[in-house]
Amino acid sequence: MAVNVPGVVVLAFFYLMVLGTGIWASFKSKREIKKSSADPMEMILLGNRQISLVVSMFTTTATWIGGGFFIMMAEAAYTPMNGLQEVIMLITAYSTAFITCGLVFTKPMRDRRFVTMLDPFYIKYGKGVGCLLTIISLMADLIWIPTTLLSLGKLDEPDFCHW
Repeated sequence: MAVNVPGVVVLAFFYLMVLGTGIWASFKSKREIKKSSADPMEMILLGNRQISLVVSMFTTTATWIGGGFFIMMAEAAYTPMNGLQEVIMLITAYSTAFITCGLVFTKPMRDRRFVTMLDPFYIKYGKGVGCLLTIISLMADLIWIPTTLLSLGKLDEPDFCHW
């Protein structure tokens, strides 16, 4: 099998751009921490609470919608029993959830200066329940990530049939 040289060059360039962006952001955030009185953890995790609406929308979309979502949408669109109806329902459900959560929860959570989604549970129910919810969230992420990677990896197999 021959190596696709243009593909390798483009991929290497992409990785170098990502590395350069990370280094640039590191220097920029260190300068911002020195200039402001922001907590370093808040600066790193929340961008000093100055992330624009567009960036936050793209970040949320990239976080929630992964390879499994697109594989399932493509499969649902070509399933004779469901077809486009299931795809439209899924997109509507995700969009409604994003918009509702954004309109209902964003302002109160920013006003109370929460760092994570679990901070309200820590405050209301204590460390025990907060720790349990953190473990549950971590386990869900540990299951979600491999399923996304497996679904993307299966696309490369020519003999794999989704139906």
